[in-house]
Amino acid sequence: MALLVLDRVSFAYDGTPVLSDVSLTLQVGEAVALVGPNGSGKTTLLKLLLGLVRPGSGEARLDGRPLRGFRPRELARRLAYVPQVHREAFPFTVRDVVQMGRLPHRGFLEPLGPRDLAAAEEAMEELGIAALADRPYTAVSGGERQLTLLARAVAQEARVLVMDEPTNGLDYGNQLRLLERIAELGRRGRTVVFSSHHPDHALTAADRVVMLRGGRVVADGPAEETITAESLRLLYGVDVRLVQAGREVAGEHPWQ
Repeated sequence: MALLVLDRVSFAYDGTPVLSDVSLTLQVGEAVALVGPNGSGKTTLLKLLLGLVRPGSGEARLDGRPLRGFRPRELARRLAYVPQVHREAFPFTVRDVVQMGRLPHRGFLEPLGPRDLAAAEEAMEELGIAALADRPYTAVSGGERQLTLLARAVAQEARVLVMDEPTNGLDYGNQLRLLERIAELGRRGRTVVFSSHHPDHALTAADRVVMLRGGRVVADGPAEETITAESLRLLYGVDVRLVQAGREVAGEHPWQ
C-alpha cells in the first residue's frame, strides 16, 4: 500500500539543480535507507518527504493527497522527523523531551492528558530508555539522546519516521544499538526512511535501499541485492570488497 509518494519531483536551490525527476514510493511498514555521496540530494529528498520544501516540478503525496494541502499540525500527526543528535539548551528530563512528541495532538498551552502521558511512557519502554526517564537529557550519552529523540517521534504516533543521518556523531557501539532499534521499528509496522553515508548501516537496519548520485536515483531495491561491489563503485567511485558472514564477494578493498 503506497503511503508517501514523490512523483517525478525536481528541486533547485537558487537555480542550481539538486534533484532531477526523482520518483519514490514508501510503503506501509517499510524501512528504507537513502545512501549516496555528499551533495547527492539525500537531505533535500527528506525535506520534500516532510513537506518542508515544495518541489519545483512534480508532486509529493501522502495517502493520495498532495502534501501542500495539509495544515502543519495535521501533517505533524502523520510525519515525524528525527534530527541528528544534539544538546538541548535547557536540562529537560528525558521524559520531558519524549512528551514533546505529543504537541501535535494538543494545544501549545494545553496540559497533557492521560493518553499523552501513556504514549510517552510506552515509547520510552519500546526504545529501552524507561530507566532514563527522570535523568536530564543533557546528562545522558549521545546514543541515549538519539534514542530519546526517536522515542519522541514514536510518541508522536506518526505513520512515517524520517531520520537524517541518525548515527552521525555516535561511537560504533551506539551506532549498532540505534540501528537495531530502527530495524525493530520497521518490523513492528512503522514506515521508516533514513539517510546514511554507510552502506553497512543500510544492510543492518533497512529492507530496501535507494541510491542517489548527482540528484538522481541510480538504484532502488532490496538491501542485500542492491548493495553490491559494482553499485558501490558506481556510487562512490572506489573499488570495494564485500564480506558477508566471513565470505568475500567481490572487489579489491575490504569493506564490511
